[in-house]
Amino acid sequence: MDRTTRLTKLFISMMLLAATTSTVYAGIASHALHWYYALALLTLAAATSRMKVKLPGIEGNMSVNLPFLLMAVVNLSAIEAVSIASLSTVVQCWPQPGAKFKLEKMLFNTGMMAFAAGLANLFLQAGWMVRASWTSQPVLLASATLVFFVGQTVPVAGIISLTQSQPMRRVWMSIVQLSFPYYIVSMGITSMLNLVGRGFGWPAALVVFPVMYGIHRSYRIYFGREAEARSTPPLTRAASAGV
Repeated sequence: MDRTTRLTKLFISMMLLAATTSTVYAGIASHALHWYYALALLTLAAATSRMKVKLPGIEGNMSVNLPFLLMAVVNLSAIEAVSIASLSTVVQCWPQPGAKFKLEKMLFNTGMMAFAAGLANLFLQAGWMVRASWTSQPVLLASATLVFFVGQTVPVAGIISLTQSQPMRRVWMSIVQLSFPYYIVSMGITSMLNLVGRGFGWPAALVVFPVMYGIHRSYRIYFGREAEARSTPPLTRAASAGV
């Protein structure tokens, strides 16, 4: 076993340990459960988790279930948020018929999402956050989104850096450039859903499904063109542009 493989296995083990710790703590910290709301968000998050796009330039995918995960983080208990993030990630990573099942990839992605969701929810529920004079619903949502973003993208950048022998900072910046706008859009969608949901309850989340499908199609087209441009030799691009 070479050094890269050992470090990769160690990194995955650390990620699973962090996920287990945050999950146990989430279970202890959780109180009220919201069965119908949680089931609705789990169904929507799992369904949209299969709507994923390949990020150009790096070995990674992005799913469009983020608004439902953020809604779980903001509105549900910690254990519910962690469960929804974990189960939807299992659905996302489950291989297509005939494809090879990759256990290590499944474990890492599930652990990473459980850690990110648990961290964001526990940060949101922290006493000093709730009691702070500057705290408001938009600030809480923005804070939870930022923590979720860091908790998800930093481990992904770390594993890609190890497996592809690339500088982690460069990998993370590439992920940020590609995915941060989507986090901003998802935060806005979550904010609007929370506002509408006060009058209509959890069924309001159903409205987002066609919106996320449209975003998925747009990202696939954009990233497809970006990947094609990266793979096309400069002389070919110049010729096709009429230069």
